[in-house]
Amino acid sequence: MTDSAVLDRDRPADGDHPTPVDRGRAEDLGTAPGPPLPAPVFGAPDRWRGLLVGVVLAAVAAITRLWGLARPTDQGTPVFDEKHYVPQAWQVLTGGNWIEDNPAYGLVVHPPVGKWLLAAGEALFGYGPVGWRIAPAIAGIAIVVMVYCAVRRMSRSTLVGAIAGVFAICDGVLFVQSRMGMLDIFQAAFVVAAFAALIADRDQVRARMHRVHVEGRIAASDYGPRLGFRWYRFTAGVMLGLACGTKWSGAYFVLFFALLAIGFDVAARKAYHVRRPWLGVLRRDLVPAGMSLAVLPVILYFVTFIPWFTSETAVYRYEVGNQIGVGGSFAWVPGAWRSFWFYESGILEFHAGLTNSAGNHHPWESKPWTWPMSLRPMLYAIENGPDQCGAGECVRAQMLIGSPAMWWLALPMVLWGLWSWIVRRDWRYAAVLTGYLAGVLPWFADLDRQMYFFYATVMAPFLVMGLALACGDLLRTAGRTAQSRPERRTLAVLLVAVYVGLVVVNFIWLWPILTASPISPAQWQQQIWLPSWG
Repeated sequence: MTDSAVLDRDRPADGDHPTPVDRGRAEDLGTAPGPPLPAPVFGAPDRWRGLLVGVVLAAVAAITRLWGLARPTDQGTPVFDEKHYVPQAWQVLTGGNWIEDNPAYGLVVHPPVGKWLLAAGEALFGYGPVGWRIAPAIAGIAIVVMVYCAVRRMSRSTLVGAIAGVFAICDGVLFVQSRMGMLDIFQAAFVVAAFAALIADRDQVRARMHRVHVEGRIAASDYGPRLGFRWYRFTAGVMLGLACGTKWSGAYFVLFFALLAIGFDVAARKAYHVRRPWLGVLRRDLVPAGMSLAVLPVILYFVTFIPWFTSETAVYRYEVGNQIGVGGSFAWVPGAWRSFWFYESGILEFHAGLTNSAGNHHPWESKPWTWPMSLRPMLYAIENGPDQCGAGECVRAQMLIGSPAMWWLALPMVLWGLWSWIVRRDWRYAAVLTGYLAGVLPWFADLDRQMYFFYATVMAPFLVMGLALACGDLLRTAGRTAQSRPERRTLAVLLVAVYVGLVVVNFIWLWPILTASPISPAQWQQQIWLPSWG
């Protein structure tokens, strides 16, 4: 198959771009006047080719994430923040209650879901580097596949989805966090799963709306049809609950994604000429959406603490009569819930007090305005000296760093996405930017707080999605003028191919400092491109 034929097949048959035939069909069925109806295309059409590409991307992601998973260590022990979560996960596994019951571990300040996943890996492979990193590696592989699926569905193009998958494989942040016994990669996986589910829900809703339109029932109510139970939206709620059950910052995505889902519903009812779309959403969609995307995550958050409630020895389980008085205006509240409130308020107090003004400083901390371009990465581990290589002096260092070929284009991606969203009414960028901004904007509310670049892990999937969609825009725009200006198509294909190649080469260049492979001191200095990286 020629390159031209591949691009023709992969050009989006976008379900949001109407045709004249649909306008006539709407008039025949007596729907309300308005713009032509969207074409009934929901997802990329080439299912088997899409499956094959997905399998290949998953295999490459697995090879890169699992290779050398046991390095680095601190003389066989965890590195950086692994030192908190890895032993907590082991205690969760061996304590018999699936919850921390040893305050001596300290910093028991995150919900249990991520530590359960670390514990599952330790149960399979023991208390060693592979054991405490296998679950993050699987989560990292899953993120690559989900990014591919989400972008493929949004763009209606396997090619553009594949570009997103390659970008996800080659991103330094997603790669390193997939090989660390920390919690952030789990939260990112749950957030991306929720996002992919909402994108699938959007297609499912429009397919149902189209069926109602074909049957001539759109005008039966001013508010539009009832859409039935929406399993994808329910799945998104479950994933958001698990994200909150991993780290509290998952709550930001609950808010942003709920607004995104409501926006999708309003747009769907408008697209099919529902006479009163906003009231239709208020009457038909708002309560079910709130139950799935707001109430369900809260319920699941509490469900994750069932082991805490059923344990006799969990941290802070019996504080009534110890640090909590037995009387007072809340004496009527069951002791377990009062102890739970004490536990949760202590976590809040810990995070609120983790500020620079309180004297908390770290040499690798950063502020959110540095995250989009990865201006202040993090050094996770470093070993120097001739004994590290068995010969001459060398360096083994692992850094959490965003691939410059992608992260340095974050601002242009955001600006292009905003323009496409506001001016071109391109819903895809509205969706991607909602996820991206949910990962960074809330952190500006408390700039005094001690922060780290690994908080940006959840931004990375949306960055690569936005960049892939921009590549798809370039290919599609050039494709529209292919007959009259074939040189534009050739140039667009060349530019995208060169850029994808640059991303891959950048990943290969960074490989030694992403994996703590041995390099010379001179090579180490060549890896430090900016003063803020050192």
